[in-house]
Formats: sequence, C-alpha cells, structure tokens
Amino acid sequence: MEPTEAEIAEARKRVGGPYSWYVLSIMVLVYVFNFIDRQIMSILAEDIKADLGIGDAEIGFLYGTVFGVFYALFGIPLGRLADMWHRIRLLTLGLTVWSGMTALSGMANSFGQLAAARIGVGIGESTASPVAYSVLSDYFPKEKRATALAIYSSGLYLGGGISLFTGGLIKDKWNLAFPDGGPLGLVGWQAAFMAVGIPGLFLALLVATLREPIRGLSEGIIMPREPRPWPKFFTELSSVIPPFTFFHAASFGRRALAENLVAAALIGTIAYGLTLAMGSWQQWLALGIGSYAVFSWSQSIKMRDRPTYALIWGTPAFIFTVVGFGTIAMTGYAIGFWGAPYAIRTFGVDAATAGLFLGGGGALGGFIGVIAGGRIADILKRRNPAGRIIIGFITIWGTAPFLLLQFTTTSVVIFYIAAFIASIFASMWVGVAAATSQDLVLPRMRGAATATFFLGTTIIGLGLGPFTVGKLSEVFGSLGTANLALLALLPITSTLLFLVYRQLPNAEATRVERARAAGEPI
Repeated sequence: MEPTEAEIAEARKRVGGPYSWYVLSIMVLVYVFNFIDRQIMSILAEDIKADLGIGDAEIGFLYGTVFGVFYALFGIPLGRLADMWHRIRLLTLGLTVWSGMTALSGMANSFGQLAAARIGVGIGESTASPVAYSVLSDYFPKEKRATALAIYSSGLYLGGGISLFTGGLIKDKWNLAFPDGGPLGLVGWQAAFMAVGIPGLFLALLVATLREPIRGLSEGIIMPREPRPWPKFFTELSSVIPPFTFFHAASFGRRALAENLVAAALIGTIAYGLTLAMGSWQQWLALGIGSYAVFSWSQSIKMRDRPTYALIWGTPAFIFTVVGFGTIAMTGYAIGFWGAPYAIRTFGVDAATAGLFLGGGGALGGFIGVIAGGRIADILKRRNPAGRIIIGFITIWGTAPFLLLQFTTTSVVIFYIAAFIASIFASMWVGVAAATSQDLVLPRMRGAATATFFLGTTIIGLGLGPFTVGKLSEVFGSLGTANLALLALLPITSTLLFLVYRQLPNAEATRVERARAAGEPI
C-alpha cells in the first residue's frame, strides 16, 4: 500500500526532527558494533597467528580479503534489496547474522573455520550501511545530510577503538585467569570474539522497533513501493554469485553470455598469474571472484535498469569517487589493522595497553575528524558545488607526515601521539565520500549507490590494504617499512580526487536529465 496523505504529513514532521536524531543515534550504535566485530581481530592477531600457525599475509587475508570480498558481493544484492524492501527489517536480520557469526568465530580452531566465520560476518555486515545511508537520507534534508552521515560514520572509529581496548583487555584477563584454557577449552582470543558478538543479538531487538521512513520524502520525490521485492532480490543475487552468473547472463542473449565468459576467463588468468608470481592463492582467488562478480552485476544492471547504470557505472565522477576514496580506505584499513601488532612487536607493550592507547586515541581522533570533516564539507558545498572533495585532499596530505613519524619513531609515546593526530586527518573523508555517492543518484538508487561505493572501500580497501602490508612485511622483514610503503599511493589518490573535483558539479546537476534520458519515468 502507498502511504496516505495523513501518513505523509506525519512522516514529514519527523524529517530533521527529534525522532530523526534518535534514529541516527541507534544507527551509530549499530555501526559501533559493526566495527567492533570487524576490527577486533587486530588486537587478537598475534595470538591467532601463534595458535593457528599462520603468517602476516594470512592474517591480513582473514581480516581484510575474505571478509571484504563477501561483504562486497552480498552488499550488491542486499543494497538493492534496501532499495525495494523494508529497510529496518533487513538491518535487524543482518545484525543478527553478523553478531552470531562473530560469536561463532570464538569456536574456530583452524584457519578454514575462522575464514568461514569471517565470511558470515561479512555477509551480515553488508546490510548495515546500505540501510543506514538510505534511511538517514530519508530522515535528514539534503543540506544536513553530510553532517548526519558523518555522525553515523563516527561509529567506524568509535567501534574500532572500543574493539582494540576491549579485545586486548578480555584476551589478557582471560589468559591470566585460565592459562591452560577456560570453559569449553577457550583461550583469550576466542573468549573475546564471543564477548563482543553476543551483545549484538540484543541490539537487534532494539533496531526492530524503529520506524521505516517514507522513501524520498526528504527531497519531495516520494518513490512508490516495490510490489515484488523478493523475486527481484533473487535475480540480483544470481547476477553476482558464480556459477549462477552464467545462467543470468545467458538470459540476456548469447552476446551477453559471451562477454561474461570472456570477462571470467580474463580475470581468472590475471588471478592465476598473480598466484604464480606472488603465491597466496587464496588471496587472488578471492579477489578474482569478487572482481568477476562486480563485472557480472554491472552487466546485469545495464540490461535491467539502464537509469541506475547510467547514474552509477555510466558516470565517470561516480567511478572516480569509488576508486579514489577506495585508495584512501586501503591505507586506512591497513594502518588501522597493523598498528596494534606493530606496537606489540616493536615496543613490547601488552595487548591491553596497546588497545587502550591506540583504541582510545583512534576513537577520539576518528570521531573528531569525521564530524569536523562533515561539517566543513557542508560549508564548502554551499560555496562550491565540488567543495566537499577538498576534504579528501586534506585527508591524504594531512595524514602522511604523521604516518611517517608513527612508523619511524623509537618512542612509544610519540608513536601513540602520531597515531592519534593521524587518525583525525585520516577520518575526515568518510562522510564526504558517502554524501557524494548519494548526491549523484536518485532516491530509489541510494542502496545500489551505497553498495557500489563500498565496492571501493572493501575490494580495494579491505581486500588489498591489510594483505598487502602483511605480504610486504614478510618480504621486507619489517612491518614498519611495509606500512610506510602505502605512502606511494599519494599521487594516485590525488589524481583521482582531482578528476572527481572537476567532474562532480556537472554530474550532480544533470542526474535527473541523464536518468530520464536512460528511461527513468520522472
């Protein structure tokens, strides 16, 4: 049923009002749990490596690649489902899945078991931001959107910081109390996974009580409800999950199938070549599957929904936004993950201490940076259509000198101070990138736009960042040198951001016109 005039009038009062801020607070809490469950592996990495007998590259794979690829793959159909179905119910289900799989990570006794649990966490967490971005964009008017999304994004840093302190504390206390293993034979890192996973199941009950907003009301473009969301969701799922992708492509004709097979063969060949050159077959297999799934989905969107394809894949400014901010995420995820292991190895501090200073500093610095970045971006946007992108340049060039200091100092105090200041600059871009991706599409496309945006921050950021540093650590014999090698990305990121800055104003101004030209009935 479509909303009545009375329902629309009542819902309009909630746009930008007290209830919208309540929803935002719950979404921040969800994102905090999201990143606690995702990031806790950092402070537990040294114990996991020792117990499972794996190296830096493999722990980077577990934290980043295997999680990130499945997060990205399922984020595509679940992002589309967020465009069509009840978003609050979707988030409730997703939170239940990822919290349960985090708890099950505590039962893992092998590399394979932990990898399987991380896949489950990635699938569940892929519901969070597509739903949150879409819901918050409907609860806040456009002129306050970057601020709202920046506040939401602060959960990333709060959760990451809390995870380091909490995980390190639980692990150390558990191992001290049970040096030979506690109840069920659990050791410290396993107990930490369970301790942070189980509370998320209770948070899911609170999320289920939130009101579903009317889609598009905040912009005066009320979108009709999708009458058949689930058949379309399963169609979307088949467009990204091999081998169903082959049958899906075949439904569009022989030419589409041929293009799909050629892409699969080309990506497979590249993945095989990288395996021969560098080893780590799991890494390149996972990235190959992810890359092929992305191609299949974009091909499917082009055939089934040309307006969405035109505003996402057919818009260079959108692609440059995804890749440019994805390279920023690559550095951020790598440094965020390897900072604690570096402190433990280099300065000999215990996990609880490293977690306290890195986690607390990262949470505070990240919160300051992401809020300040969003507020400044909104001011710049009012003066310049592309003004928000300036924050991206501030992020990368402001962070660089403090990263250099962080991984070259011989003083643990200076290490913590540099990490704190770097976290302020490194977090400023998050709300900016989110708002930019939303502004380039129509309201009904927000979930798909969010899923596409997160392709960059997962496949590029999570899929490459932590693994690359882990691999380089094994090659160089130095985790510090491996982290500093990421500074080579600076000119690449700068070029991509410049291209976004040049093209964004026209792309945003013509979105309705281009969507209409592609067949959108507006």
